Amino acid sequence: MDKIRIYDTTLRDGAQAEGISFSTEDKLEIASKLDIFGIDYIEGGWPASNPKDTSFFELAAKASFRHAKLSAFGSTRRAGLDCASDSSITSIAESGAPCASIFGKAWDLHVTEALRVSLKENLEIVADSIAFLKKRGLEVLFCAEHFFDGYANSPDYALSVLEAAEKAGADWLVLCDTNGGSLPSMVEKVTGLVVNKFSSPVGIHTHNDAELAVANSLAAVSAGALMVQGTINGIGERCGNANLCSIIPNLELKMGLETSIDDISQLTQLSRFVSETANMSLERKLPYVGTSAFAHKGGIHVSAVLKNSKTYEHVDPVKVGNERRILISELSGNASLRAKLNELDIDLDNDCGKAILQKLKDLESQGYQFEGAEASFELLVRRIQDGLRPPFRVEGFRIFVDVTEANVSSEASIKVFDVSGMMEHTAANGNGPVNALDRAVRKALERFYPQLKDVRLVDYKVRVIDGKDATEAKVRVLMRSTDGEELWTTIGVSPNIIEASLTALLDSLEYKLLKTNNLS
Repeated sequence: MDKIRIYDTTLRDGAQAEGISFSTEDKLEIASKLDIFGIDYIEGGWPASNPKDTSFFELAAKASFRHAKLSAFGSTRRAGLDCASDSSITSIAESGAPCASIFGKAWDLHVTEALRVSLKENLEIVADSIAFLKKRGLEVLFCAEHFFDGYANSPDYALSVLEAAEKAGADWLVLCDTNGGSLPSMVEKVTGLVVNKFSSPVGIHTHNDAELAVANSLAAVSAGALMVQGTINGIGERCGNANLCSIIPNLELKMGLETSIDDISQLTQLSRFVSETANMSLERKLPYVGTSAFAHKGGIHVSAVLKNSKTYEHVDPVKVGNERRILISELSGNASLRAKLNELDIDLDNDCGKAILQKLKDLESQGYQFEGAEASFELLVRRIQDGLRPPFRVEGFRIFVDVTEANVSSEASIKVFDVSGMMEHTAANGNGPVNALDRAVRKALERFYPQLKDVRLVDYKVRVIDGKDATEAKVRVLMRSTDGEELWTTIGVSPNIIEASLTALLDSLEYKLLKTNNLS
């Protein structure tokens, strides 16, 4: 059987997601990563739509892609214009991309209501646009917009649009579930009909409005589609596009089909790179690549998966570049604790196991959760089992907030003692009380521990634990820190957001000292 072609539209359809805006440099970096990964087609954007996409194609034309074909996206020509006079078509031809992806109407409702042209004229528009691009030597993918809705409303007309495209020379017929509302049973049935009726290879492009984009894509492949279009992490407008990070492993690991992906174990790394470049948090529960995809919390699950991973893992996480995580909580037992400590390279003292679990349960009843704060968890274990003592002590702190008509400023002062009893009393300004406290603590401790200058905060999250207590509610603060090489997360809980933040901050700095062998 032929390889299934993977067509990535992260840079175009994915960029239409709310809150995402790729720079030209971002797009070039992502394109390079996609090419290295083995993606067959990379849709760079719509050359005529904005200067950023125009610039991208100019630079991408000079780049050297090892495997992928660059594709330029656009619409069929406008009614009343010939192709040579339509900038949407000519910009694709002049983009330097060897492949063109153009969409045309396959739903008669859109033809009459959106385009306001006759059904016959729409067929001419589709044929003219494809023929124009083929004459200029481009590979042409015709994307039949709203195909499944069009087929449901008027099967004969939807198929006639594909006939016009094929006769004009389209290299691919791509069936689009543009509104994302089709069901897999219909997609499989209709795709199979198209595959049997036409000689051109068929592709599938789905959206996730009914949370069926991946299922619909796989159903189309089962019916004979040879191309799947989607985005990394499923990003896209409204509810997103088909998620290639789920589709690719499903094709290879579940369906036994071949793609051009060189090393699927690089999938998680690619997923996280795109997420970081898009400046968005990666959804923890994403299948295959999410941090929770192979996370185990219940004691029975942990015990079983350690004996045989197949008991609670549908694939080996290593195959997609992910890893198993053992979560520690009030649900944990001795097996879970031992497994977690093995991850941290800590030998569990049997006499301390019960004490650690009891302390965990006590703290979680107060609002702590160590699943996402493994640095604080490791410090907790070492304090109980190894007698670890903090190398500094905060005697007290004060926060001052000055409010004027011009602005609001904060100042924090703090007293810190090191293990020898030396005291440092410092103050610092900041953009808010937490930032001021952060600066004051670091300023005090850097005198004793210069290596703390490398530590910086990269993420700060606050969660109200029980909203019914209103402004008296406890808050949970998670701080993610880095020294430029490693990342770690710490936690603090208190009815006072400043105190909770200070707890998480002190854990973060203590953890850095632990890892640089400054604690005993």
